[in-house]
Amino acid sequence: MKRMEIEECLSHLLDALNPIEETERVNITECHGRILAEDVTAGMMVPTFPKSAMDGYGVLASDVEHASRENPVRLNVLGELLAGDYKEILYEKNTAVRVMTGSYVPEGFDAVVRQEDTDYGESVVCVYEAVKPYVNYCRVGEDIQKGDIVIKQNTGISSVHVGLLASLGIEQVTVRRSAKTAIISTGTEVMQVGEALAPGKIYNSTAYMLAADIKREGLVVERMQTCADEEELLAAAIKSALRNADFVITTGAVSVGKRDIIPKVLEKIGAKVLFRGANIQPGTPTMAGWLDGKVILSLSGNPYAAIANFELYFWSAMAGLMQSSSFETKKTTAVLSGEYTKVNKMRRLIRAYAKDGEVHIPSPLHASSVIHNLTECNCFIDLRAGERIKPGDEVTIRYFKGCR
Repeated sequence: MKRMEIEECLSHLLDALNPIEETERVNITECHGRILAEDVTAGMMVPTFPKSAMDGYGVLASDVEHASRENPVRLNVLGELLAGDYKEILYEKNTAVRVMTGSYVPEGFDAVVRQEDTDYGESVVCVYEAVKPYVNYCRVGEDIQKGDIVIKQNTGISSVHVGLLASLGIEQVTVRRSAKTAIISTGTEVMQVGEALAPGKIYNSTAYMLAADIKREGLVVERMQTCADEEELLAAAIKSALRNADFVITTGAVSVGKRDIIPKVLEKIGAKVLFRGANIQPGTPTMAGWLDGKVILSLSGNPYAAIANFELYFWSAMAGLMQSSSFETKKTTAVLSGEYTKVNKMRRLIRAYAKDGEVHIPSPLHASSVIHNLTECNCFIDLRAGERIKPGDEVTIRYFKGCR
């Protein structure tokens, strides 16, 4: 049977998703990383008053248009304004007002001369440099105009967005409810961290990696549990997870061994198979099912295979569920700067590190069970089946989520 390409698998998965529509109001101190559920429109100008961008003197630019070191212009200083002060000082010809960065600039003064270009005079100041209108001067609404859409619906809120909201005096925003993911690790051999490691057992590193990635992006891990390789127990665990989670991930038991029971369990609980197996290494046996309007993504039990296929499918799924492209990973090209001599029979994801348009492979270890060298990597090289590559070739790379 011909295996699907990962793009076709992903298309089937995305078609099965039911986007999250529920929203909640959150304070801007808690909104970083959340998905905005409605446009944010400015209800005021920013800034709301003309202000100085420098420490110096507010002037009318035409009064100092001929100023120079040789022929300074003398202006009477009518007063001083610090940041936070507000006082109307009426402009008169050949006058100035001392201002500090961020302070109000009274009407009639249309530019600010840097104090370094003056003699720092208190009652009379000598100006040594000409300025043009609105130099070193922030106009009303220069940053944001009233009525502007400052953040669009479905945007992932960044720290800059939080700053914009604060500058508008907005205390709360409406965001989408965060998607909840359940992680079920199958395997009688799997133990949780904190338990004494028994002979023949392994710690559940994969679930901890996936959970950390999910939480980093502001999403919720609804549960993280292990389940023995028993069909009834696993069926019950998946059905229980589907009651509260929006998306279910299983790891392990997905291949063709004696204890690889995921395909049977999904059939038993009535899940529709969206895809099973793909033309990709690692993680060829990865499959996805659909039940009760929700997706069950079943990954390999090998840690690298699991994380690689998690990156391929999960973030696009979250972009669909949360209706925001901010969850998508970046795919681009880079120039190979080191050797990779193996020719693979299948399309392959090779762990690598990319920077400044170049990519290299830090480690010769590529086994699906090896994860320590992922600490040296930030992307995969997406290599076609049978493709030979050499230093200087341009290759396709897929950055890990959170890496650019």
